[in-house]
Amino acid sequence: MREYTVQGTISTISSSPCSLVMIMPAAGQTIEIIRAWCSQYGSSTSAQQRIQLGFKASVYQSTMTSTSPQTTKSSDPASKISGAATIAAAASALGISTGTEGGGTFTPVVTDAFNVLNGWLWVPTPNETIMLNSASNFCFTMYLPTAAGTTSNWNAGVTFRELG
Repeated sequence: MREYTVQGTISTISSSPCSLVMIMPAAGQTIEIIRAWCSQYGSSTSAQQRIQLGFKASVYQSTMTSTSPQTTKSSDPASKISGAATIAAAASALGISTGTEGGGTFTPVVTDAFNVLNGWLWVPTPNETIMLNSASNFCFTMYLPTAAGTTSNWNAGVTFRELG
């Protein structure tokens, strides 16, 4: 199985709510989300932050920071999904958020909260992974549904498998 990680540092979260990571599978492709994390650095103030993993439909992120997924195994080929500045329907694209949130309906699959001093890590058991195929016209999204107490110095990432 081919595994990839998309991750990055988000200097400033400029909107609320905010998609931190978005992944739209390539045509005919299924992806499996096997790990996700989020943290804020540079703050010494304890604060709770809500976070969700799920699917976004229709209109996606308005502006993203394009980043290329990294292989987690040296023998894997390059990902079929490439970095993009916008995530659109039927596109093979992924990105880390730095811009304004686009419209569209978000459907949460995992809802949680964490203390920003500790960070957040989601590692599902095999039966709890999130799977998404391109035929659904949905985009996988790591989402902050409420305003962050501190809008700067965030890290976020997702590890996924390409199954088709």
